[in-house]
Amino acid sequence: MSEELARMIDHTLLKANATEQEVVVLANEAKEYNFASVCVNPTWVHKAAEILQGTEVKVCTVIGFPLGATTPEVKAFETKNAIENGATEVDMVINIGALKDKENELVERDIKAVVEAAKGKALTKVIIETSLLTDEEKVRACEIAVKAGTDFVKTSTGFSTGGATVEDITLMRKTVGPNIGVKASGGVRDRETALAMVEAGATRIGASAGIAIVKGEQSNATY
Repeated sequence: MSEELARMIDHTLLKANATEQEVVVLANEAKEYNFASVCVNPTWVHKAAEILQGTEVKVCTVIGFPLGATTPEVKAFETKNAIENGATEVDMVINIGALKDKENELVERDIKAVVEAAKGKALTKVIIETSLLTDEEKVRACEIAVKAGTDFVKTSTGFSTGGATVEDITLMRKTVGPNIGVKASGGVRDRETALAMVEAGATRIGASAGIAIVKGEQSNATY
């Protein structure tokens, strides 16, 4: 079970003051535990890709992070640049304000800009920031993301007012159906919580506490 769970974890370091040495440690831990990916800010993609070359561990980065308030054109450029530097997965934050304003076409265009920039080169995950949304908005965000062609929908940045909940994962899975990935992120710090997310329908876990999760320990780590 530990190995299977490890292959569902994006081993994450997104804090603003992350240093090169911390990224090196993260990447080497990911190799040791065979996590699904490391998730780092764009500035560290090249370094992570160097360390992980020749392994099964993917390099994931974040786009429009953490607010989602940049334009589709900027997010597309950021995606292309990240892929050039070695990213093979990209987690983009939607335009949350546009979603709340019911500007569905803008939200779709925003997501599609990243999906198209990544097409054939990187897997895409759409962060909807569930802690800021009503259930209706969560459903609508997931429906738009699927329409725009994403591979995954994801709960949270880990930098807002809350993180993943079992209820949100259940709702997201019900909305997107069986063929789209669902990523639980934010506040997943132990094995019990991670397994509850998987049971609810998550197929990927974003966590800075990946080692503690695999070992069945408790962690106070944050993004």
